[in-house]
Amino acid sequence: MFQEYENYDGLGLAELVRDGKVQATDLVDCAIKRIEARNPRLNAVVHKMYDQALAACRQPLEGPFAGVPFLVKDLLAAVAGEPLTASCAFLDGFKPGYDSELVRRYKRCGLILLGKTNSPEFGVMPITESAFRGATLNPWNPNHTPGGSSGGAAAAVAAGLVPLAHGNDGGGSIRIPASCCGLFGLKPTRGRNPLDVSLCEGWGGFVQDHVLTRSVRDSAAALDATHGPDSGAPFHVPPPERPYLDELAREPGPLRIAFSSKSLFGNSTHPDCVAAVEDAAKLCQSLGHQVEEASPDIDKAYLIRSYLMMIAVDTAQMIEAAGQAMSRTPTADGFEAQTWTLGLIGRKANATDYAEAIEATRMAARGLAGFFEGCDLFLTPTLAHPPVSLGYFDLTASESLQLAVLRRYPVKALLDKALDELSKDVFEATANTMLFNMTGQPAMSVPLCWNGAGLPIGVQFAARFGEEARLFSLAGQLETARPWFNKRPPKRG
Repeated sequence: MFQEYENYDGLGLAELVRDGKVQATDLVDCAIKRIEARNPRLNAVVHKMYDQALAACRQPLEGPFAGVPFLVKDLLAAVAGEPLTASCAFLDGFKPGYDSELVRRYKRCGLILLGKTNSPEFGVMPITESAFRGATLNPWNPNHTPGGSSGGAAAAVAAGLVPLAHGNDGGGSIRIPASCCGLFGLKPTRGRNPLDVSLCEGWGGFVQDHVLTRSVRDSAAALDATHGPDSGAPFHVPPPERPYLDELAREPGPLRIAFSSKSLFGNSTHPDCVAAVEDAAKLCQSLGHQVEEASPDIDKAYLIRSYLMMIAVDTAQMIEAAGQAMSRTPTADGFEAQTWTLGLIGRKANATDYAEAIEATRMAARGLAGFFEGCDLFLTPTLAHPPVSLGYFDLTASESLQLAVLRRYPVKALLDKALDELSKDVFEATANTMLFNMTGQPAMSVPLCWNGAGLPIGVQFAARFGEEARLFSLAGQLETARPWFNKRPPKRG
């Protein structure tokens, strides 16, 4: 077996295949052995496609990642003939008959699809602990979450199962797990990558697909391979001037970086996260950038409620779509309580509710564009708190009772009150990522810090709409200044 498998990123492994030093089947065998040894503890991979992967290795391999093992998240990205459950018991047995455009692009760039990764039901929660699939553990500490909703992907990459894995991000679902697991995770600009045809917009345009990686260059090369609209895409974003991979060799120049440790959608920031962002600000300053403490003026309560309203309406639509896919009427017992309640809120919402939420997101985008007239990048902690313990978001007995009452008596006034209560504290731990989904701007989590307990603490940089190039250029500089590739979780199997 190829013993040095984990010493290479995806591009490094592909280079070995191109030079004839290893075979693609060798790499797939390495990945399979690691999945079989480590996944029973982690629960990161929930569906295996070993035979399909080995068959793909026998086909002509081309592209920047030719022969590299890869995992696809079991949410949104369709793989023909393979389960697509969104970690929802109601969708158990559903298998789409087509590859989504993004999956086709992954295959064209040479990635070998080896399986599918865990997520929370419908990707709603910032953790990965669905009732249907079970909890995914953080390789750095199994008592803590790997984040969500791309928690299975993050755990798989951090544990060395694969060098990169697919994720999607509608409120931080790439950046949150990247921060929790010590990885690089970039959410592209709205419209940069294609969405599945069954989605069109995805949470009102909040969702973007990309990858979680150990190296910046893998992320850049993957976006080079996948970006660009598909037929009928609802959004348009200007194409990059040059390949993103080329940006890593370009000096970003002196950047104006605003930073803040304030919680954007929450009430407080943990001292570990404050320390991480202050340390990152000092690092940027030492690299020649102009760093100044500043933050945008936002109406957080209004934006949080608007965000949740749009998620609720979309969840209602997703539940109905699940019913159509399975040719039966959705019922509460097929979904988790939080998902079903969100769906009830969405079904009871009126057109004015939804129009007001859309208007709030558009005004937020305008306001943030004005803020970026005074800076090039905005630096925050990715999370307001370190990775939370498993079970942190479990419902209390009282909360379970309240949701049971709402399911039985779905009165709009009660559901509106439930949305207001949810708005108060649901984002306390994961407060800083949603704003950039609402505005459509690119943002990345960079693994520059670990706390005293040995848990990763990511920092987030956001850029203007369409300016992933600037993020990649800075990320390459930070990776050189403070390398993280060889930081690995404790070996546990």
